Amino acid sequence: MLLLIKKTDDDGRLAKVPEFLTTEWSIEVVDDKDREQFSDRLAQADAIISMEWPASMPAAPSLKLLQLPGAGTDAITFDAVPASASVCNVYEHETGIAEYVLATMLQWVIPLPELENALRQGNWKGSHLFGPVHGELYGKTLGIAGYGRIGREVALRAKAFGMNVLACGRTARGGDGNVQSVENMAGLDAMLGQCDFVLLALPLTDETQNIINARRISRMKPTAVIINVARGALIDEEALYTACRDRQIGGAIIDTWYRYPASNSERCQPSRFPFHQLDNVIMTPHASAWTDRLAPRRNRLIAENLDRLARNEPLINVVRKASAPPQRASCADTLEDR
Repeated sequence: MLLLIKKTDDDGRLAKVPEFLTTEWSIEVVDDKDREQFSDRLAQADAIISMEWPASMPAAPSLKLLQLPGAGTDAITFDAVPASASVCNVYEHETGIAEYVLATMLQWVIPLPELENALRQGNWKGSHLFGPVHGELYGKTLGIAGYGRIGREVALRAKAFGMNVLACGRTARGGDGNVQSVENMAGLDAMLGQCDFVLLALPLTDETQNIINARRISRMKPTAVIINVARGALIDEEALYTACRDRQIGGAIIDTWYRYPASNSERCQPSRFPFHQLDNVIMTPHASAWTDRLAPRRNRLIAENLDRLARNEPLINVVRKASAPPQRASCADTLEDR
């Protein structure tokens, strides 16, 4: 069976996948920018690992599995994916993201970088001798919009710090020991007004794009902090910048953005607005999940799914099931666009 890994995805993270395979695969790294070569190989592939499937993707009549190496499906044009292929993703990012959320909330209430930098210069500002005092997470309220894997892991840790945790998600349901209950998304407006911190852990869809807009920001406490570890477009970019600049809210902790560089050598501000000039914004470069344990966990699951496919066993983490059998492409088919 033939597995393709797009060159743009072969940055070392996926290099270990073959080590976990127990079935026979022919594995090729292909350059999707070489349209002719990519079209030829994709037409023969049984599986491909890729975070993207644009509408212009070449025909893939033999494809049985589109395996995402991450969780988000917002770059997948599902109508263009062959009906013969199941679409599966992997998670395992929730641990790193949850630790990031707690770390940045702690940094917000205990300004460790400022305290350390001051003392290195002999300045005892913030000490018990001279003050000022810093804050605590204990007793503060965290609201989580999107109570999936990330939301649940954050709630577990926040509860251990003595925080009051509220949550809303796609469907209302009972509590789990970390939250009393989970409201549906109709309860978002009411939740916002109660929170000291608001965490966005939602997928990006047509319904969730700009779900946090100027109207919803106006419902938040003037000291509240919004945290985005999901997708930048969940928050109206201009509304967020204006609210932080004008101190309508306490500020923001932002890990997912509106603009990204095309390469590591490119210098790129993450927004058309100068968030980097604001002292009430903690900015990180989409790094919250990027731990030393993430790739090994994901690679094992990717390999497990490939093994399951080879053995004709049920797949795991299925986002969309295949609905038609694969067909081998003829030579005339290989360069056609879907």
